[in-house]
Amino acid sequence: MTSCLIVDDSNVIRMVARRILESFSFDITEAADGRQALDICCRRMPDVILLDWNMPVMNGIDFLHHLREHEGGEAPVVVFCTTENDRSHLREAIEAGANECIMKPFDRDIIEAKFVQVGLLQ
Repeated sequence: MTSCLIVDDSNVIRMVARRILESFSFDITEAADGRQALDICCRRMPDVILLDWNMPVMNGIDFLHHLREHEGGEAPVVVFCTTENDRSHLREAIEAGANECIMKPFDRDIIEAKFVQVGLLQ
């Protein structure tokens, strides 16, 4: 089963994303900020990370920089999930190591399309 770490400070977003991704048979773990997410990744690196940008403690960009420097951190597919939709933010995410971006609000069809695009679903 493909493992997915959902990183978002919003309980609602994590719940919605969990329901969607579980419907695709992903094994889900959740974190409320980048620091929690790094701790989880140190214990067990997920196959994919759905990552929020703006979070307390450690934001998504800082998390992504730390992740990609960590042993095995190059492996997970990282899909940013954010309200930041200007080109400079999207470019920053890709340059930091994100594989793709999803804009909030999202639904099942949007997640499915992006996960197909990055090779996680057929």
